Amino acid sequence: MITTVLMIEQPLVPTDVELVTTLHGAEHQSFVVLMQPRGDRDRLLRALDDVALGELGDAVREGEEPEGGDAVQPARRALDHSLRALREAGADAVGQVVEDHPLDLLSSVVEETGADEVVVLTAPHFVEELFHRDWASRARHKVGVPVLKLFAHGE
Repeated sequence: MITTVLMIEQPLVPTDVELVTTLHGAEHQSFVVLMQPRGDRDRLLRALDDVALGELGDAVREGEEPEGGDAVQPARRALDHSLRALREAGADAVGQVVEDHPLDLLSSVVEETGADEVVVLTAPHFVEELFHRDWASRARHKVGVPVLKLFAHGE
């Protein structure tokens, strides 16, 4: 069995579920999902990413989405949805919402579970990726397993 720590920031859509559950062919998979709520400090970076993707309407609406403490409840619902979708696809899945220091939590989860890999499934973050400050780049220096960066699909 392959154990994957899956870091996400939005609920998994069917295309994402199919992508992550077929990475290893027919081998049974177990997922530990870490759901990162929207931070209240990265609004500008998200708006810049929206502009870079040509999503000007999304950039304008960045302030309408819950952030910080207000984002924890929506993150829990997104996590529950994602765990249910992974289980329906035949995988074992557990998870938690990240409330502090995502990379510290990632390191401890990888160590505690003996994970084989980390998959970071997020929307493109051009500014952070340019400076290697995105989750995947930073995780590669923190965990002792392969880290794969994939782009999440929209609804």
